[in-house]
Amino acid sequence: MNESFKNTKKNSQALEASRILDVALEMACEQDNWYDLSLVELAKRCGMSVNGVRRYYADTNAIADAWFSQALEAMLSSEFEIIETLPVKERLEFIIWRWFEALAPYHQVTAQMLGAKLHPPHIHHWVPMVFDLSRLVQLWRDAAGLHASGRRRQLEELALTGIFLATLRAWCRDESPQQTQAYSRLSELLTEAERAAKFWFSPETR
Repeated sequence: MNESFKNTKKNSQALEASRILDVALEMACEQDNWYDLSLVELAKRCGMSVNGVRRYYADTNAIADAWFSQALEAMLSSEFEIIETLPVKERLEFIIWRWFEALAPYHQVTAQMLGAKLHPPHIHHWVPMVFDLSRLVQLWRDAAGLHASGRRRQLEELALTGIFLATLRAWCRDESPQQTQAYSRLSELLTEAERAAKFWFSPETR
């Protein structure tokens, strides 16, 4: 199998996975309930078999994971050079809000996805969520140019984790246009962290 054929096949699979994801999101909007999204009905809408869908997504949780992964890619697609001269708070605000903006077109469905992941019978989803959260915070921190180590790094990660979770909670409940209330909450939390911890502006974190 030559390299060109491999790349064509890979691109075709990526397009098909993206199509299935888009259809799933639209269906969830129509029925206003992500939790009850049916793979059987999704397969019918996509014009393929259930096993055809499962070749890309084992279950609806895998579809949700793909949606969040897409948001992470959007967050990291920024040209970070343009924000290098900004204060730390503004860099952090810019970067993480790109993640929220990527999810905004399906705001309510996204909130339902998170609710499904946290549903008590789905305890098997909780550990992967912890690792996903840790990865997101570390990438957020790195992209913002925070490169401290040791105790300082631990404090930064704890602070950013708390800020992210508080913002996510506000974002899920925010029905204002473009979730402006959640954005204000994020800005407030970062301002409070900036005032409370000198490490935001120490040479080690620049």
